[in-house]
Amino acid sequence: MSIATPAFADRLPADGTDVGDDLVVLTWGGAYEASQRAAYFAPFTRATGIEVRTARYDGGIDELRRAREEGAVPWNIVDLEAADARAACREGLLEPFDPAVLVEEDGVPVRDDFDAGSIRDCSVAQLVFSTVIGYDVRVFSGEKPRRVQDFFDLERFPGKRGLRCAPVALLEWALLAYEVPRSQVYDLLSTPRGLDLAFRKLDALRGHIVWWRGGDEPGELLGSGEVVMSSGYNGRFFEAQAAAGAPISLIWDGQLVDHATWAIPRGAKATGRAQAFIAFATRAERMADQAMRISYGPTRDSARRRVGRHVEFGIDMNDHLPTSGERMRRAVIRDSDWYARTETLRQRRFAEWLRAPGVGPCPDARERAR
Repeated sequence: MSIATPAFADRLPADGTDVGDDLVVLTWGGAYEASQRAAYFAPFTRATGIEVRTARYDGGIDELRRAREEGAVPWNIVDLEAADARAACREGLLEPFDPAVLVEEDGVPVRDDFDAGSIRDCSVAQLVFSTVIGYDVRVFSGEKPRRVQDFFDLERFPGKRGLRCAPVALLEWALLAYEVPRSQVYDLLSTPRGLDLAFRKLDALRGHIVWWRGGDEPGELLGSGEVVMSSGYNGRFFEAQAAAGAPISLIWDGQLVDHATWAIPRGAKATGRAQAFIAFATRAERMADQAMRISYGPTRDSARRRVGRHVEFGIDMNDHLPTSGERMRRAVIRDSDWYARTETLRQRRFAEWLRAPGVGPCPDARERAR
């Protein structure tokens, strides 16, 4: 085995106690996983000789719970949304995270280089992404939707809507559609009245929802004409636009800005190698490399300074990141603490709403080409 980077070489145990010839990463599939393979997994294998395999999921912490119940953890590393990482940490599903594995860049201390709040007890935030609304430009040749309110306006903008089968983003958007100020959204959602208002607004979409689970599905739904608008991840929409020429335009109003994190499941094997991978994948060069393949932004200043043009299409990726230009002025920053505290309540209310006529249930995960 060759070790090319001393910064993480000392994370690979030499005493034979941390055995195994590969690492398994639980991640999200599709274009996102392809960007990870190119920016992280393949370079890590070249540097260390350690193969990186993947298992696919669609988020949440149920997979981690099942692994705990079964007493066997089949992954070494998991890619979690920040709120899920917080909730999983509270439930004891993740190993404590040691920030000492992170490598200083450009002479700047690690905690000053990473965005505030990136380094947590059980995880480290590695990229910024957002949930946005995409629409089919072929359908709206005249007046075009431009605000969150337009997603709920079936009279002016008729047609099916795609929504992720999870209580994420849709509650915030429902309140924004009432013109609740962004700064007050989570305070209001913390009350029974706020939740009632949100689900009442969602009632307007009954009979017009197509549920999705996998990140590639919104682009496919729009491209096929099955829906005219859909929620989705900004980077997956970018990939559909740039790689496949999909006729999709984005509504940045009300984008829900979030973070993806690296974490190690409690009870995972080869934790030393997992730490070595996290040390490697959070280097500025590696994070910038991913941002030049899919439009998700790094969580380190040193990495953002290295972001340039897309490696294949030559597009300046700084123009397509969620944090670019004026986009953050209209954004909602996902409150990970609120999500972690309210997980049980949100899931219960969402499940109840799905049972209403014309709403659900959510279908099983679609078997689409990944």
